[in-house]
Amino acid sequence: MGAVEKSENEWRERLTPEQFRVLRKHGTEPAGTSPLNGEKRPGEFLCAGCGTPLFSSDTKYESGSGWPSFYAPIAGAIGTSEDRSFGMRRIEVHCATCGGHLGHVFPDGPRPTGERYCMNGVALTFRPA
Repeated sequence: MGAVEKSENEWRERLTPEQFRVLRKHGTEPAGTSPLNGEKRPGEFLCAGCGTPLFSSDTKYESGSGWPSFYAPIAGAIGTSEDRSFGMRRIEVHCATCGGHLGHVFPDGPRPTGERYCMNGVALTFRPA
C-alpha cells in the first residue's frame, strides 16, 4: 500500500461507484467507454483516487485496445504485481501512492519501452498543461 490509506467506507464516500469498483476492487471498465481514449491535449493523467500524476500525455498513444494506453509511467508513480486471475498471468499496475488498481502492463507497446500500460480511464483524471 502507498502513503494514502483510507478505510473501505472512506473510499466509497470519495469515489463514484464505478471508480470504487475499478480502483479498490480490481474491476475493469468496458472497452471503448472512457472519454480519455480521445484525450489528445498536453497534460498529465492523474490517479482518480488520490490525484498523484501517473502518466504524461507525451507517452500516450492509440493502441486500438479500447482503453487509454501509455508506453511509460512517470518515474516512481506506479507499482506492479502479478495478477493470476481469470486463468492467465498478467502484470497489474497500481498507484504507488494509494494502491488503487489502474490496469495492466503488456509487452506489446511501441518504442522506446516496448510496453503498453493499458489503463482504466475511470481510474484516471486528466489535468491539461
